[in-house]
Amino acid sequence: MRQFDFRQVDVFSTQPLKGNPLAVVLGADELSDERMAAFARWTNLSETTFVLKPRHPRADYRLRIFTTLEELPFAGHPTLGSCHAWLQAGGVPQGEEVIQECEVGLVRIRRQGADLAFLAPPLLRSGAVEPELLEQARRGLGLAPGAIVEAQWVDNGAGWMALMLAERQQVLELQPDYPQLQGLAVGVIAPCDPQRDDTDAQFEVRAFIAGDGMPEDPATGSLNAGIAQWLLGAGLAPSSYVVSQGLSMGRAGRIHVQQRGEEIWIGGAVVTCIQGRLDL
Repeated sequence: MRQFDFRQVDVFSTQPLKGNPLAVVLGADELSDERMAAFARWTNLSETTFVLKPRHPRADYRLRIFTTLEELPFAGHPTLGSCHAWLQAGGVPQGEEVIQECEVGLVRIRRQGADLAFLAPPLLRSGAVEPELLEQARRGLGLAPGAIVEAQWVDNGAGWMALMLAERQQVLELQPDYPQLQGLAVGVIAPCDPQRDDTDAQFEVRAFIAGDGMPEDPATGSLNAGIAQWLLGAGLAPSSYVVSQGLSMGRAGRIHVQQRGEEIWIGGAVVTCIQGRLDL
């Protein structure tokens, strides 16, 4: 058994306990795949990450990301939360940006004041959702026929499909039947009406992963990165906007999306809630 530097952080919120929690194990090079997976199951969080020495000469560190079920090639809130923990533990980037190595390649991360933002990675899968899967998602979410306004694959490593509804309240009132959603990672989005909806955000989002230890994700970077590429590419969103996520779970996540030329950056605040040593 060895000791490791450990952080538990809250991502996409300036207030502890209002964002998306993440467990981060630093200096984890000597841990086996099996030990990483076991610890991720034990934390029972949506993701647990392990920071290792980089293999690529341009990278500042390498990141491995585990859910309670599997290892992911990329995920958004683990990217920002792990970068925050690495910097807080004394990590110094080679250049102005932090370069994270993970299974999708090198991910650029910028410091924007007190916040962090990552460059949205290319989509691995896009385009229309197959009718049978769309119908499975509709039934699993308890939506009436015709309630889904638009649907697209927005998969950048976590398998996301995204569904658009007409109104924010429809998103907030969803009560998923998780057995019917089994095997799907479904994000649901609707625009906010500034005259009717009491929020500073332009869109409301919820994210469902049936079978995971945390079947609803409170604030999701990868999903919002994929959705941003869809919405901005289709002219359905302004070049800069804010997403609200987690309200139905008692959270107050805020994801900031900004398009700069052809680049799309996904950002937000990160706060540390727990730090110490982990025996593993």
